[in-house]
Amino acid sequence: MKNLFIRKYPAAFVGSINIKIALLLILIPVFSFSQEKLKGMIMEVNEESKHVPVAGANVYWLNTTVGAITDFEGTFTIPYKPEYKKLVVSFVGYKTDTLTVKNTDHIHHILQSTSSLDEVVVTSRKQATAKSYLASQNIMTVSSDELLKAACCNLSESFETNPSIDVNFADAVSGTRQIKMLGLTSPYILITTENIPSIRGASQAYGLSFIPGTWVESIQITKGGGSVVNGYESIAGQINTELVKPKTDNSLFVNLYAGSNERLELNTHLNTNVSEKWDTGLYIHGNTHNKKHDVNDDGFLDMPIYNQINIMNRWQYTNPEKGLVSFFNVKYLNDSKQTGELDFNPDTDKLTTNAWGSEIDTQRFEAAVKLGYVNPEIPYQSIGFQSAFSWHEQDSYFGLNIYNIIHNSLYANAMYNSIISDSRHKIKTGLSYTYDHYNELVNTTNYERTEASIGGFFEYNYDNLDKLNVTAGVRIDNHNLLGVFITPRLHARYTPWEKSAIRASIGRGKRSANIFTENQSMFATSRQINILSSGGNIYGLDPEIAWNYGVSFLQGFNLFGRKADVTLDFYRTDFQNQIVVDYENPQGVSFYNLDGESYANSLQLEFNYNVFTHFDLRLAYKHYDVKTQYTSGKLEKPLTPQHRLFANASYETKAQEKGGKWKFDATYNWLSKQRFPSTVSNPVAYQVPAYSPTVGTLNAQITKVFSPKFEIYVGGENITNVRQENAILAPNDPFGSYFDTTFVYGPIFGSMYYAGLRFKIK
Repeated sequence: MKNLFIRKYPAAFVGSINIKIALLLILIPVFSFSQEKLKGMIMEVNEESKHVPVAGANVYWLNTTVGAITDFEGTFTIPYKPEYKKLVVSFVGYKTDTLTVKNTDHIHHILQSTSSLDEVVVTSRKQATAKSYLASQNIMTVSSDELLKAACCNLSESFETNPSIDVNFADAVSGTRQIKMLGLTSPYILITTENIPSIRGASQAYGLSFIPGTWVESIQITKGGGSVVNGYESIAGQINTELVKPKTDNSLFVNLYAGSNERLELNTHLNTNVSEKWDTGLYIHGNTHNKKHDVNDDGFLDMPIYNQINIMNRWQYTNPEKGLVSFFNVKYLNDSKQTGELDFNPDTDKLTTNAWGSEIDTQRFEAAVKLGYVNPEIPYQSIGFQSAFSWHEQDSYFGLNIYNIIHNSLYANAMYNSIISDSRHKIKTGLSYTYDHYNELVNTTNYERTEASIGGFFEYNYDNLDKLNVTAGVRIDNHNLLGVFITPRLHARYTPWEKSAIRASIGRGKRSANIFTENQSMFATSRQINILSSGGNIYGLDPEIAWNYGVSFLQGFNLFGRKADVTLDFYRTDFQNQIVVDYENPQGVSFYNLDGESYANSLQLEFNYNVFTHFDLRLAYKHYDVKTQYTSGKLEKPLTPQHRLFANASYETKAQEKGGKWKFDATYNWLSKQRFPSTVSNPVAYQVPAYSPTVGTLNAQITKVFSPKFEIYVGGENITNVRQENAILAPNDPFGSYFDTTFVYGPIFGSMYYAGLRFKIK
């Protein structure tokens, strides 16, 4: 047996792994039983008297634990035996129905709401953001309808109406937006595209702007460690983006956008049905901004000049009779940015002291394939394979600092899904492989390394639908620089009473930090870069390791006859080791391994309420307690507000006979004071206060839908015109010792208004 295992799996994977442990994790026997199945569709009647699917409804056999959940199309497949007679269909806010079933004929059932039907439709079925009462993980699904509440030109701008994600500018010159979740920045969040890790490594700083908003079908936000199926790097959570599908997307879609800052964007989708089983789509995105703005009169551009072209060709193969579906994508991106002083001319001033300027030029190529097979006879048995390759090259300079990087990446993941005995017991197991080659030039120093890992994972899910859902997973990986390590994750959901869900999770994450590409804003300063080596394999530093713990409570209820829900969650991330990014010396930035305590506590309270027909209100409060042990002491994480208030209101008029209607949306964000890194050793003229002022911003958008084919929208960002006046330290002496662009806590440009149109042909 041992020799057989070694022949089947490469020696690089086996390494020092105990053979018995590896066999236990990867080659656990799978028990599957062929059985009859019942298929059906659960629907509801909307305000236009049309049948629309109900996603997430419970379907189970009475007095058994055999059940299923309807998908986004409202369809379900459930095992059938002649002794099963009564089928129960339930969903929050609807009457529970019990159907008598005599055979396996297809079922088409329409649910009725517990209150008047007209009042329930918009709040439950057309809700743009959905939280599951059934999943073991704390997952929020953001639909394309939610994304349309804002301009959403790219993924970094897709979270303005979501209280779980914080969005702010990374610095005062690059215009780059960074996101945070659970008090931690994006490197600690696993960001995937259709469950393939995508924004990582060289793309970490700017990659969110490389996914156009119109390409996004939905976003799944998972708080906590995430699934072992997707790897070991997730610490704070996972953000997964599902792209639009050629088979279901519009055959033609055009989105035009123009902003008062003279930003122009064009998105075009062209989808074609090639044959009965093949569909293809060509997606083209272009944006440009060539106007120089200096609203705060500091002599620097408030936002960069940039141009981007982004093209993707996507193929989809679907063969439901044989249970086959597959996708193949190729994508090319060219993105160029220029920023700095108003009179900077790259032709004459590049890398000189004539004027301070920066250029960031990025080229990226991606190819990805997904293959899936679902056994038509045993719907719970499936096999999946994913693979992706990316080439990323960035050439950039910031004043006199040079930073270039080439990153080649390969990812592959094979997975098998099945059940043990019955549908209550589901398993996932498989193998994954990652390869990354980095070549970085930091001023005159070259950093080059190769990372490769192969791992196996096993995940077990117990789900009785009624009360308990538990997902326990473990993976073991052999990494050429990080060694052999185990990653455990556990998620549980318990339903003590109707319309409730109590969740708990614990998980471990491990990652190798890319200190330069993840912290590129430091190049736009006069700080000296110091790496305090601890003898590790990557930049002389050890990998980051953290445990994440979380609890969450979700309760749905009726308030004054209208639907509402409240969510309270608390998460804590404890770092066993962390690469500390220390800005506490204003003349330098230091990287070193943690010596002491580092943690992030996140508490969030969220309330959603359908105030009246077509009008939804979302309120949230969030508290952060994020502290790290620096060489100068245990301090709050810089530029992280302790308190955040969030409010979003959306209203749409009833659709007219010809399809026309209005949509209104407004979002308010308030941030408490944020700690600045210390500047006490600077001359008084170049010191900043210990804390920033509070910040409150208001965004709004109005959309007029003329028909299912055509709509226009107008909106404003930062309507309150909040502006950080002194975003750059020492702008009058950019090549001096005190120049710094990283003290950013709020908007720089001020108010910005925009308009656009969407045209589509189904």
